[in-house]
Amino acid sequence: MAAGLDRPQVVSHAQQALNYTLFDCKWVPRSARLLCLGSAARGSGLLQLYELRGGRLALLREIEKAKPLKCGTFGATSLQQRYFATGDFGGNLNIWNLEAPEIPVYSVKGHKEIINSIDGVGGLGIGEGAPEIVTGSRDGTVKVWDPRQKDMPVANMEPVQGESKRDCWTVAFGNAYNQEERVVCAGYDNGDIKLFDLKTMSLRWETNIKNGVCSVEFDRKDVNMNKLVATSLEGKFHVFDMRTQHPTKGFASVSEKAQKSTIWQVRHLPQNRDIFMTSGGAGSLHLWKYEYPSQRSKKDSEGAEMGVAGSLSLLQNVTLSTQPISSLDWSPDKKGLCVCGAFDQTVRVLIVTKLNKV
Repeated sequence: MAAGLDRPQVVSHAQQALNYTLFDCKWVPRSARLLCLGSAARGSGLLQLYELRGGRLALLREIEKAKPLKCGTFGATSLQQRYFATGDFGGNLNIWNLEAPEIPVYSVKGHKEIINSIDGVGGLGIGEGAPEIVTGSRDGTVKVWDPRQKDMPVANMEPVQGESKRDCWTVAFGNAYNQEERVVCAGYDNGDIKLFDLKTMSLRWETNIKNGVCSVEFDRKDVNMNKLVATSLEGKFHVFDMRTQHPTKGFASVSEKAQKSTIWQVRHLPQNRDIFMTSGGAGSLHLWKYEYPSQRSKKDSEGAEMGVAGSLSLLQNVTLSTQPISSLDWSPDKKGLCVCGAFDQTVRVLIVTKLNKV
């Protein structure tokens, strides 16, 4: 662990008790506002907009919807519009204008079952190419949507004939560094990780980490694939070096057993791609730094290039809750500002200090 005084500290800045089950929380880009979404006791969906005012969260708006809301993203919208896309328990993908949230600006019955995970790219000035949204569902499919096209996904990754469907728990975009390239990574309840190449519409790579995959994220969406973190049900996470793909061995990786309980989320610091935070089932957050090896690739005995994994150092950890921290989001604008939601029905705004020292 990093030396004492210069280590980042995780400071609780503001918190708010909620009267519903919180599934996701997101910063509204270019603002001091954040969104919380989840499930009300009576089975409806709730979306709340809060503003950070000093050390407290002020509720600006509460919107109730028919179905519980599971996940959301701003990733496929412009900074001017800041439309929010959500996936719900009914398998619906909706896009909301938060200024007029009564009726969605886009709506599609995307899946037969709950949408567990959503990600967006091509919006907010992040990533080249069309604005797209990816959804992963309990029905076993992963679908990519272009909000400018109605009703039909632009890509549909589903189990092949005869293959049993697996619950898809997490999806993430990556490799969107020019107009042509783009990948989607998906993680499943049986430990499968699949990398779909949207340019060639093919499965580019797959592996299994032996435990349900709770969260996947590339360190950046808009660069040549560099690193991917995958977290699991059993307290372990894996960092894959995505720069070099070996013909048979795939990507080099390093794994870390962070804690005994589930690692629900991983989120990379927007201002430094080598620092990331994981959130755990024991109500804890761990802040990590990835160190690259002196050489990122080497040749195997046959002369094929293979990647070399780096190492991990724990910068800080803190326990905030007795319940799992299930959602986590860094502010894209203010370095070290983050929000997390836990199953103790509390949303917390945190400040992580000294990030420029690590």
